[in-house]
Amino acid sequence: MSDPWGGTRGHSATRDRSASVPRQRGAEDGPPGSPYGGRAAARQAARSRGRGSGRRGKPVARRKRIARIALFTVSALILVTAGAGAWLYEHLNGNIKSVAIDDGAGGKEKADAFGRTPINILVIGSDGRNNKADCKLGGGCGSASATVGHNADVEMVVHVAADRSNATVMSVPRDTMTKVPACKDPDSSQATSGYYGQINSALQYGAACQVKTIHQLTGITIDHFVMLDFSGVVKMSDAVGGVSVCVSDNVYDTYSHLKLSKGTHTLQGQAALEFVRSRHGFGDGSDLGRTVSQHLFLGAMIRKFKSAGTLANPAKVYSLADAATKALTVDTGLGSVSKLVDLATDLNKVPSKRMTFTTMQTAADPTDANRVVPAAAAESLFQTIANDQSLTSSSGKKKTSSASPSASAAATVPASEVAVQVENGTTTGGRASVVAQALIAKGFSPNTTPGNAPEQSSKTTITYGPGQKAQAQTVATALGLPSSHLTQGSSSGVVLVIGSDWPSGTAYGSSGSSSAAPADTHAAVADAHAQTADKAKTCAKVSPYKTVQINGVPMTPAQAYAAASGRKDSDA
Repeated sequence: MSDPWGGTRGHSATRDRSASVPRQRGAEDGPPGSPYGGRAAARQAARSRGRGSGRRGKPVARRKRIARIALFTVSALILVTAGAGAWLYEHLNGNIKSVAIDDGAGGKEKADAFGRTPINILVIGSDGRNNKADCKLGGGCGSASATVGHNADVEMVVHVAADRSNATVMSVPRDTMTKVPACKDPDSSQATSGYYGQINSALQYGAACQVKTIHQLTGITIDHFVMLDFSGVVKMSDAVGGVSVCVSDNVYDTYSHLKLSKGTHTLQGQAALEFVRSRHGFGDGSDLGRTVSQHLFLGAMIRKFKSAGTLANPAKVYSLADAATKALTVDTGLGSVSKLVDLATDLNKVPSKRMTFTTMQTAADPTDANRVVPAAAAESLFQTIANDQSLTSSSGKKKTSSASPSASAAATVPASEVAVQVENGTTTGGRASVVAQALIAKGFSPNTTPGNAPEQSSKTTITYGPGQKAQAQTVATALGLPSSHLTQGSSSGVVLVIGSDWPSGTAYGSSGSSSAAPADTHAAVADAHAQTADKAKTCAKVSPYKTVQINGVPMTPAQAYAAASGRKDSDA
């Protein structure tokens, strides 16, 4: 360990080791028979010279006293430094809020052939307003310290590869409709027996419920979660000294209050929060456009984290650590400074060019135009993450081709329009019910039903009626079933027979004798708005639609910017 005083702890860097070892007395120490030898003789000679010349030698006692003072001063400084380090560690540890999710809600990650395991973290942005800062920033107030009444405005699955060479960040739009499983929040005792609803509402039953819901929807193991609120975004952006973002046009979102001129801006504090919350300013004015602008913001923040100016500055590192630990609520597996440091170290190993941001592919909910359901193509994205596959090459370029074992990446029928008759052809009871519920959770029709097959089957198959091949492909893609398992029948409908080659699990090849087959990485990023974190010059696309209004008049965000000339820009 480096010593601030110029050496290595426990040793002096400047001391001549030979000076501390007494020499053997020899001829050079003094004449034979001399009463003084070596250093004694030298001291006697020095005293004699001093008396003869009339000059006094420097008192030995004074030299020793100065040496003791210096030693005590250095020791005191070392103790103060060490004490400050201990205080800092305890201070940062005391900032951290943690919640247990070790009930298997997110599944258990498996190690690769080298004993390494991926890391999957659910990042949650809560819309809770249970403190004065959040009330002021978000409007409206609450008093509960738990997540009762809170929704997950932001949900991102962060996957770090087992070999730490790449990472994927997948956003799940908050407007996604899915099956929320049975949950109970241990803190508030809020409970549900399960329901079909908007995915972000699961947070009302605790962070573990949100983890469980995402796990059920995607099949991805979730090891940890990290949650921050409005004030957390403000603290983090301030701690790094602002985040640089670019907008393609003048923009004024009258809902989030973001107002910026065309070009590049450095956002801190409330301006940063307005940017990541803006859903009417970008894209099509929905949550889908917001996920893309959030990816741009996070990519810029990651580049700022990795910059030498941040990591080499102790004051900035402390400010960032203090802000992060105050802003975050984490699971108990990340509930200490040392564990968060380990996580940060793993994340820092991934080059920005190999960190891919994506958004789960969606289709319109047939029962509500303002909501979405997972598109069939989303299953390929889920599988790449679950199978620990990289979405970039070693050069950082987005992958453009890969062998696909699944039925078809071109399935165009939304899952919500497909009802599946699931039949159990194994000797394991309840298999059809498990898979049927998993399909409903993935957005398939609630009319999907379980049952028993007429006879046992060694092979899992999907039989479809005339003109229903696309529906069968949607089911196969969702389950990771190869196209060789599809066959056309004479009767209408889509029938899935679960064979003995699929003894457990809700994704074909994820368990039993079958090995998980690689997903099609080309299909995985299709319509997923994929971009890597190193893209510093990409601008958030301002919505060309009339998504905002002033005084009841609908207008585009650019028109609103011109109409609100008297209002200061967010970064002013």
